[in-house]
Amino acid sequence: MPFDKPRRSRDADHGIVYRREDEFCGWPFYCGLWQFLNGELLLGFKKIPSRYGADAEISHTRLTVGQGRLTTIRSRDGGRSWNPESQQTVFDLSTSAEEIERTGGSNYDDEATVDFLDPNVIVMSGAMPALLKADSRAWLRLSTDAGRTWRRTILLPLHGLTSLTGHGPPSVRQDGVALLGLSTTSADGWTNRPLVYGSTDGRRWNFLSFITPAIEGGSAVSDRNELALFGAIRHFYARPLALRDGRILASLRFQRDARGVFWTDVFESEDGGRTWHFLSRVNDWGAPGDIVEMADGRVVCVYGYRLAPPGIRARVSENGGRTWGSEIILRDDGGSWDLGYPRVIEVEPGRLLTVYYMNTSDDPRQLNGGVRHIARTLFSVD
Repeated sequence: MPFDKPRRSRDADHGIVYRREDEFCGWPFYCGLWQFLNGELLLGFKKIPSRYGADAEISHTRLTVGQGRLTTIRSRDGGRSWNPESQQTVFDLSTSAEEIERTGGSNYDDEATVDFLDPNVIVMSGAMPALLKADSRAWLRLSTDAGRTWRRTILLPLHGLTSLTGHGPPSVRQDGVALLGLSTTSADGWTNRPLVYGSTDGRRWNFLSFITPAIEGGSAVSDRNELALFGAIRHFYARPLALRDGRILASLRFQRDARGVFWTDVFESEDGGRTWHFLSRVNDWGAPGDIVEMADGRVVCVYGYRLAPPGIRARVSENGGRTWGSEIILRDDGGSWDLGYPRVIEVEPGRLLTVYYMNTSDDPRQLNGGVRHIARTLFSVD
């Protein structure tokens, strides 16, 4: 039942994917997690040098603007262990939008077309100079060989939008059209609107639809003395998921306060992503939520939970995202709110892998929580 008391996962198995004492590692949600036909997994995450000597070093105001590198790492055993020697830098976040525009352009017209139904074709996206800013420009890179090599970085065309933020890989419709979740941000930085771009062949990406209705800017904001980064900036982080029945779901983060008062909404499209309507609210609190359709048809949403006790939680839908079961506590040993942003996949029938960034309350090194690292949990759902 949806309002049963939260229960602990019966078989959650935790491990560390990547950790260094002199790095802040985070945000797999907007980087990506892929599984290939040979069983190999590829994970993307962001890492930034940090000595954990002062609060300013781990301030998100600093960490989210032109800092660090987006890195990939591989696993060959279903996510139980990860090979540090397999790391590869995919994007340097100090790169300017102007440089990308000058060297990469806005399309891959000079490259071969791709088939997005090929699991070896993967995409990463982000934004410069930062995500969810009034001047954000979305960048994109594409690989046709499971992330071993990447095409040059391009900037997505604005198509009349004033800003554009990328935050993760696309989902692929049954007809092979890739649907990429993006956001545009108002000039004052206080309102976001999630949207979808689509591509048929990988060469060009074009605007397809807005997910949420247009709203009066700022009506959700209670206190503009707060930084917009932490304030009530509405829906963003669209995560499309094409279901086997042809419907498209999109999980969205609705934010009142980034340190815990936010939740995951799900919107639905019944016409391939052209039009959308609200479907369900997954939880009371916790976002962004990543969603996966299991082999048995159930949909699972995993999200960071930043209220006390902080950690990682999940819910299961038995009816395609229309309603959600009671909360599953995967872990609640976080040292502060600064965790979450998971990705989740089904690595074998009934067995899920979620990867996220974490800090723990028992870490001997504490600065508003322990060292920020990339962790994983393997678990089953009842």
